[in-house]
Amino acid sequence: MHGKRLGMVIGIIILVGWLGEVLATDLKVGCVDIQKAVNECNAGKEAKKAITKEVEKFQRLIADRQKELQTMKESLDKQSPMLNPEARATKEKEYQSKLREFQRWGEDNQNEINQKRVEMERNISMGLQKVIQKVGADEGYTFILEKNETIVLFASKAIDITDRVIKAFDAQKK
Repeated sequence: MHGKRLGMVIGIIILVGWLGEVLATDLKVGCVDIQKAVNECNAGKEAKKAITKEVEKFQRLIADRQKELQTMKESLDKQSPMLNPEARATKEKEYQSKLREFQRWGEDNQNEINQKRVEMERNISMGLQKVIQKVGADEGYTFILEKNETIVLFASKAIDITDRVIKAFDAQKK
């Protein structure tokens, strides 16, 4: 028991000594809002435009296919009373098949667009990481944190270097 206390006291003394050394040196801390940087850098704006164009094209295709399905459904509803049960069942199956195909197609296209968006954001984020490391090394930062509400609950605007990182990132792309 006495040995455990002695070990704990020695550990605390070492920790306090280390903290004293760290605190004695000048700490330079920065933080970067990665999501803001991804959204506001030129590459992020271009990626957003490209994704928006794809979404608009996809929405036009959806509208066209929905019109086709609506026309098919209206035709089925009009013809249904005049068809024999077998023909009606066949037409209904055909319509249901087209509807399922449309739904799968829509989901596949939506997933593809989401994957492209995630990939673009990931590529931009990786480029920003390199710029952040360079800014950190060039400007003598002790460490730079990612500004994130779940990790960093508060950060003074004085240590926020997001705008400098965006400018450096955009400058390297020119």
